[in-house]
Amino acid sequence: MGEPKEEHPPITLKKAAKHFVTITTHRELVREGCFAVGLYYQGLTHDLSKYSPTEFLVGARYYQGTRSPNNAEREDIGYSTSWLHHKGRNRHHYEYWLDYTTRPEDGGDHIGVIPCKMPGRCVVEMFMDRIAASKVYHKGTYTQADPWNYYVQGHTWNALHPETRKLLEKLLLMLKDEGEEKTFAYIRAHLYQKKDPVEKLISKIKKS
Repeated sequence: MGEPKEEHPPITLKKAAKHFVTITTHRELVREGCFAVGLYYQGLTHDLSKYSPTEFLVGARYYQGTRSPNNAEREDIGYSTSWLHHKGRNRHHYEYWLDYTTRPEDGGDHIGVIPCKMPGRCVVEMFMDRIAASKVYHKGTYTQADPWNYYVQGHTWNALHPETRKLLEKLLLMLKDEGEEKTFAYIRAHLYQKKDPVEKLISKIKKS
């Protein structure tokens, strides 16, 4: 006789519908934030992989509404297939930028995994992602300190490149202490290295 099959939470139409609403609401919030600072392309393409079967079915199976289904999948099987798929396709996650070195001079005092510096645009999208996730999961209790508190509780700073960490923490603390309007204005004024692809297209259309 074969080994008995492991029992996992069932996928139901109700959970699938609620998960769809959750990820779509999240994308809308990130899009609003990205558009507010001029990152139109990133606002439009944020988290599209969540609608792929690999990620969506996991979200529907482990949907809870108060936290990421990826955490529930980890608790169930020991790792998250959805997250492994997601992090390799979305440049706004710092995990996308983890590489390794075989030369100590590249990685400080060790040989192994090292964080790479993230482009400023990706850091801003990560910042917007954290705001949106806090708003979705905290709902009516959300405060502008929540993204900073989540960052501190996550103990992820050691996995960030020093310059990436400095910028992310600056934005999170500015949000906490001075609010969205001032933080978004700072981002738009200081964090552009090149024009957004969609912004370029809009400019061309206006000139034609």
